[in-house]
Amino acid sequence: MSLRTADYDYPLPDELIAHYPAVRRDGSRMMLLDREKQQITHLRFGDFVDLVRPTELVVLNDTKVIPARIRFPDRNAEILLLEEVGPSTWRCLVRPGKSFSVGRTFSIEGQVGTVIRIVDEGDRLIRFDGPIDLDKIGEMPLPPYITRAPEDIDRERYQTVYAARPGAIAAPTAGLHFTPGILARLPHEFLTLHVSVGTFKPVKAAVITEHRLHREEFELTEAAADKIQSAGRVLAVGTTTVRTLETLMQRFNRIRPGKGVTDIFIYPPFRFRRANSLLTNFHLPKSTLLMLVAAFAGREFILEAYLEAVKERYRFFSYGDCMMIR
Repeated sequence: MSLRTADYDYPLPDELIAHYPAVRRDGSRMMLLDREKQQITHLRFGDFVDLVRPTELVVLNDTKVIPARIRFPDRNAEILLLEEVGPSTWRCLVRPGKSFSVGRTFSIEGQVGTVIRIVDEGDRLIRFDGPIDLDKIGEMPLPPYITRAPEDIDRERYQTVYAARPGAIAAPTAGLHFTPGILARLPHEFLTLHVSVGTFKPVKAAVITEHRLHREEFELTEAAADKIQSAGRVLAVGTTTVRTLETLMQRFNRIRPGKGVTDIFIYPPFRFRRANSLLTNFHLPKSTLLMLVAAFAGREFILEAYLEAVKERYRFFSYGDCMMIR
């Protein structure tokens, strides 16, 4: 066990960062980690269905990414909508900050906005003169490590095929590999957690316990909660699904329906109480998501697997390959 941020690092050549999705959603490679045997196997995502055990329920996050990035066509400035906190009022990340001082009014595509307050970490509260037509003026908020501009393909592929509930500003990327055909062959259930910008925020503290994790909103229906609670085993698709399940177990000792907010920070050692297996993509060095999978698989084993993935030229991050841990 280590609480040093530096102990969750690994070398990653830039050329292994996936800037585009695979030609087919289910065409990615998949690394299988067997925790009991401490064994690594190289597979394809097409093998996933055959790995799901008879008593296992696959649980997925059905959040939907909104086109939350607004770029100004006449100047080098942009807004990232984080959360709607009131009627036509949004908490936003802005760039550059000096262009969005309190009281500043701007117009984009006929939409007028006013900066009304600066809140935590420099975020702005911006009130617009009416509902924002994001399909008209917004674009998909690709992660910062994808250095190209968004393209038409991202509207479809930076979104799961089962996305249903708008509110995320980042995709639950482990779910991007699924097709309707694969999903139809699996016993599955959905929960909703709206992924926030905090998923990309680096851990700057030298000791991970000093890092404050972001808040994210989640929701489960009564039918979903009952099904997940009674499942023999749960295969969680993505770290967002794990965060939701383990938050509920910590708070209520069961999977309970309803809405909630989580800021749970999972790092070694951690006792997982509802997630038995995990499908996840490869995560950034020294990130909170890498710390979560290190808690699930063991830090030494996960770092060994990441070095193996680099050696075998896996594709990394949101549009990259995946890993199944069981």
